[in-house]
Amino acid sequence: MTESQFHGVIPPVVVPLDENRQLDLAAFERSINRMIDAGVDGLFFLGSSGEVAFLTDAQRYHVLQEAVAMVNHRVPVLAGIIDMETLRVIDQAKRAEGYGVDALVATAPFYALGGPRETERHFRDIREATKLPLFAYDLPVCVHTKLDPTMLVRLGKDGVLQGVKDSSGDDVQFRWLCLENEDAGHPLQLLTGHEVVVDGAALGGADGCVPGLGNIDPVSYVQLWKAAQEGDWKRARELQDHLARLMFVTRVVKATVGFGAGVGAFKTAMWQMGIFNTNQMREPVQPLVGEDVEAIVRVLKDNGMMDEDAPIRE
Repeated sequence: MTESQFHGVIPPVVVPLDENRQLDLAAFERSINRMIDAGVDGLFFLGSSGEVAFLTDAQRYHVLQEAVAMVNHRVPVLAGIIDMETLRVIDQAKRAEGYGVDALVATAPFYALGGPRETERHFRDIREATKLPLFAYDLPVCVHTKLDPTMLVRLGKDGVLQGVKDSSGDDVQFRWLCLENEDAGHPLQLLTGHEVVVDGAALGGADGCVPGLGNIDPVSYVQLWKAAQEGDWKRARELQDHLARLMFVTRVVKATVGFGAGVGAFKTAMWQMGIFNTNQMREPVQPLVGEDVEAIVRVLKDNGMMDEDAPIRE
């Protein structure tokens, strides 16, 4: 691992809303403080877990403004600048830079899909518009482009990229990326977006993890990463097994799929744990109710995140 401020556990922050779908500032600060107190190494705002795809520009900037003030330099702040095409991304980058974030995270362009040449040019254009560290966000399930490891390392060697947040779920490609990165002298900080195989990613050479589940149980991810850095792989596996079981909060949802089942489950869990005041989602996604809430509570109780006799919040 190279010396960098971007390493370890950097949860992608889930954003709480009130019943009117407005930013719940009290819950937002409570959640941020809870993760920082648990020992996380950074926080990533305006990623998929932060429902960035559902936010207007004004809502994005509101989240960033409040987030930077609440974090108050205690840990590095990474900001998603995710948009369809390069000029829109550059506009997001300039605004985020103005709010005082520490790094930027960008996907490949989407909607008007290009090829490898256009994707590489996209990242080079962003670099020309900002001095902040830039992470490529590999998210093919949403943007329909898989980022090539060789291209990413080339951009790292050229100083265009400083890191990669890999949420591709492609462990083979991630392992190749780790190897190529080492062969090139480790120009990139490599962060896995996995929740359930962080131990394996650390063993393969990852510099950190960006787990959405870290909003629910940041302590276990911090302990897992510490165990991995100390070479205590037995302890790392035990913690990862606990977190893999806890990730069932997303698997027990029956009423919906996608963001409603993923981020919706995270919000519901945090609501039931008393971190959030509601499990409200951005339109057009609806909050989970009924049997889905009951099933999530059951997972939380079975994995020690709620007392067995705790009532279900309504």
